[in-house]
Amino acid sequence: MHSVLSSTEQSLFSSFGVHWSELEKLPRLVCEMASQNGTAADPRSEFVGVYAKLKSELLNDSAFEFTPDSRQWVQRMLEYNVPGGKLNRGLSVIDSYKLLKEGKELAENEIFLASVLGWCIEWLQAYFLILDDIMDNSHTRRGQPCWFRVPKVGIIAINDGILLRNHIPRILKNHFKDKPYYVDLLDLFNEVEFQTTCGQMIDLITTIEGEKDLSKYSLLLHQRIVQYKTAYYSFYLPVACALLMVGEKLENHVDVKSILIDMGIYFQVQDDYLDCFGDPEKIGKIGTDIEDFKCSWLVAKALEHCDEEQKKMLYEHYGKQDPASVAQVKAIYNELNLQGIFNEYESKIYEKLKSSIEAHPSKAMQAVLKSFLGKIYKRLK
Repeated sequence: MHSVLSSTEQSLFSSFGVHWSELEKLPRLVCEMASQNGTAADPRSEFVGVYAKLKSELLNDSAFEFTPDSRQWVQRMLEYNVPGGKLNRGLSVIDSYKLLKEGKELAENEIFLASVLGWCIEWLQAYFLILDDIMDNSHTRRGQPCWFRVPKVGIIAINDGILLRNHIPRILKNHFKDKPYYVDLLDLFNEVEFQTTCGQMIDLITTIEGEKDLSKYSLLLHQRIVQYKTAYYSFYLPVACALLMVGEKLENHVDVKSILIDMGIYFQVQDDYLDCFGDPEKIGKIGTDIEDFKCSWLVAKALEHCDEEQKKMLYEHYGKQDPASVAQVKAIYNELNLQGIFNEYESKIYEKLKSSIEAHPSKAMQAVLKSFLGKIYKRLK
């Protein structure tokens, strides 16, 4: 029986000393329990099977009288936007729930409900991405045209995004209305959506169209954007869902939220770094943060370290589509040794996160947090 943790995660955890050996049996027991319930063979396949059930329920929702055309539209919209990503956020709910149960035998319905919550996060992600692509005037998403660029869709995509958001409380009502934590789930999704939307607002108003001003960019601004736009729904929300399922009150886990938010910020800093210095073959795309005038960690760090001549060059060339200007910005990044500065940052944030995780009194929660950290530490894509 294989551990639910990868060899990379195991190597990472060994640096924590005694804790890995103490926790070694926990993932194995979780995996064994999952196997007994028929979920270990292919967790992703099982997860996708739950999506099919939820889609069917939504396409037959009694609150709306579907016509053949409207049902076909919604089905096509769901298939195009919801299940096509990596599904990391959704699967993290299941992984976290299993670890929090500390190897206890899991009923089939427990895994199903954790999967439902995972899909609610994937629905939320799809909603964000549809509207984000419109706001950014993007062209592609997940290797295909953005939904609003599909023929005959256009600005109907705005309503489709709103529809996706409205699907979430429908799903929660169908499967959690009789649970004692039902209202807490509704509050959680509402709060995280609000935080993410506010993060998007900060990002959008920092540079109004046609008003490119690097003087507004700073590490503090970058952290605020990332914390609200990405970290809450990508890192905190999956664990918060699992905590509610095991009967915990979220107000008792402020320390866990803080650690997960720090991980989310670290994750985005990695993304910003890889956008410039990563191997396109590994990350699956050619970075465009410089051309797009993004408030990237790299440009914020560069502004913090550069001299007046380098700053002048950044102001002149950052945000231009011209390859020569992009090359000039990258040359300044190299002059400032931003790769070395990033490596130093990564070492320090890892030590901070490791210490915070080790200080948590719950071995099960340590396992959850170490699993998250193991998946992102020193990633190359």
